Amino acid sequence: MFAVVVTFKIKAGMINEFMPLMLENARASLRDEPGCHQFDVCTDEAQPDSVFLYELYSDLAAFEAHQQTPHFQQFGTTGGPMVEAKDVRTFAQVHR
Repeated sequence: MFAVVVTFKIKAGMINEFMPLMLENARASLRDEPGCHQFDVCTDEAQPDSVFLYELYSDLAAFEAHQQTPHFQQFGTTGGPMVEAKDVRTFAQVHR
């Protein structure tokens, strides 16, 4: 397994527009990508402009394929302008 964690800081006042786009991207990833096994979208009322993602893929190739999908590209086009900062970290091994 290959894990991806992403933290977004959303521009002030944009979270209500951002979240439906993010949730649709997560649903499409799970529905349409056989190599995507988990896609959690996490929020916390104490951090209202932050969104944390936890994603699990079969391997690096599955994550790279995810980045080429139409839904990922569409999310980047529509959601990207709402993002103030983004931190992406990957982990090549998931121990269970």
